[in-house]
Amino acid sequence: MNRPPLPAAIREGRVVAIARGLAPPAVVTAAAALRAAGVRAVEVTLDSPDALTTIHQLVLAHGDAVAVGAGTVGDIPAAEAAAAAGATYLVAPHFDAEVVRWAAERGLPALPGALTATEVVSAWNAGAAAVKIFPAGALGPAYLRALAEPLRHVALLPTGGVDDRNAADFLAAGAVAVGVGGWLLGDGEPDGVGARARSLCAAVASTDRTGAA
Repeated sequence: MNRPPLPAAIREGRVVAIARGLAPPAVVTAAAALRAAGVRAVEVTLDSPDALTTIHQLVLAHGDAVAVGAGTVGDIPAAEAAAAAGATYLVAPHFDAEVVRWAAERGLPALPGALTATEVVSAWNAGAAAVKIFPAGALGPAYLRALAEPLRHVALLPTGGVDDRNAADFLAAGAVAVGVGGWLLGDGEPDGVGARARSLCAAVASTDRTGAA
C-alpha cells in the first residue's frame, strides 16, 4: 500500500493555515504574512471563490517556500482540478476511499477527515498521509488524546475550533500538526493575520515534538 509522506512544511511547522471564502489576492497577501511568522502550509478550500486560481497564484508567488494544498476535495474530478492547479496535498472533511487511493497512486498526500477510531483506521489503511480529525474543537484535546493512545502509528491532524489557546494542548495530546482556519485568516488583512500567526507559532513552539508541553 502506497502512502505518500506528509509534506515537510506540515510535519516540521505543525500548522496548516486554512483559507476559506477569500479572493485570490487576499490569500496570496495573507500567505506572505503567514510565511513571515513561520507558517509554511496553506490549504485553499475548493468552495472558496476562484479557488483554483488562488492555488495557482500561491504556487507562483511562493514556490516551494509554502506547501499549497486544496481543501474540501469531495471527489476525483475535484482532486484532478486541484492537482492541475498546483496543489501538492489534498484535504477533505470526510473520508472517500477512491479519492485517497487516487491521490496515493499519483504521489499526492491525502488528508481525509474522520472522527471515530474506525473511520481513522479506515482512512489510514487506504493510504492517507495523515487523518484530519474534524470537528476537533467540538470534542477537544482530551478526545484527541483518547483517540491517539491506541493509534500511535497514525498521524492525526485536528481541525475545526483550533486557535492559539488550544493548539499546544492538541499537539501535546498526540497531534502531528493542527489545521487552523477562520480564527487565523479572518478577513485576510495581513497585519492581523501576521499577529495571530505569531501568537499561534509561539504556542506551537511551547510543545516539543514528543508531545510534552
